[in-house]
Amino acid sequence: MNSREYAIQCFKDEAEAVLGLIPQLDERFDKAVELMYRCKGKIIVTGVGKSGHIGAKIAATLSSTGTPSFFINPLDVFHGDLGVMTSDDVVLALSHSGQTDELLRFIPMVLHMQIPIIGMTGNPQSLLAKYATCHLNVSVEKEACPMNLAPTSSTMAQLAMGDALAIALMEKRGFQPRDFAQFHPGGELGKRLLTTAQDVMFRDDLPVLPPDMHLGEAIILVSKGKLGLGVAETDGKVVGLITDGDIRRAMEKWQAEFFDRTVSDIMTRTPKTVRPDTKITEIQRMMNKYKIHSVLVTDDASHLLGVVDHYACEI
Repeated sequence: MNSREYAIQCFKDEAEAVLGLIPQLDERFDKAVELMYRCKGKIIVTGVGKSGHIGAKIAATLSSTGTPSFFINPLDVFHGDLGVMTSDDVVLALSHSGQTDELLRFIPMVLHMQIPIIGMTGNPQSLLAKYATCHLNVSVEKEACPMNLAPTSSTMAQLAMGDALAIALMEKRGFQPRDFAQFHPGGELGKRLLTTAQDVMFRDDLPVLPPDMHLGEAIILVSKGKLGLGVAETDGKVVGLITDGDIRRAMEKWQAEFFDRTVSDIMTRTPKTVRPDTKITEIQRMMNKYKIHSVLVTDDASHLLGVVDHYACEI
């Protein structure tokens, strides 16, 4: 086989390992989710070696989706880190064999503190499975490794089970996109969900026109504004909107009479407006719904504060 064929076989083996978890789901998964949901402290994830790396990722996923969690190396527990644990916590311990010595030496301390243990192993007969309050079976038929040695399918199964726990907890908590944004303020989703109209709107040199202005003059102001629109105002209040498209259609319709027409003849009298605190995601929904490229930002008295176009929404 060539390199791509090896990769394809790896994908298939690992996909089969993940799908093989479905028949192994039972009431113990429900119990694990309930233990984590009812936890008044933190979810402490632990594991050694490759399982430890997967555990760290699971802890990060849980924390970012509303379940306070952190990873701890069981070796560090013997050097003072046990102090971070309380009886309000829940331990999620990962070990493919369920017999990892460093992890097993950590378990008696957890049991002594009466902290519930969720064991995630590929061996339901292991000591970790035996001592766990709840055991999640992540056994796989074989590793993707051609020698059946390197943790591949087994770590993928652990990762998938960790994601399944996180997703189940998100649903149970009613976790929403706005909650995700609060935990990811620096990410793209966080920016999109937390950014408001006033953060991105154009506010300087806005193309404001009186409704009785002739279209010949209006073209010049719209062009200078570089937003593809002009805002009609009367007594400082928004009363209409014209766009490049409105102007082109008016020229085709009236031709020689075009220059005798005024802004009021072609303006949209009910332009779409938003408040300064409107989220960008809501503005994008408006633009998609009404097939428009810009919205006006106004205050409660219909005074123009700025303009948000579709480019500003693409943060």
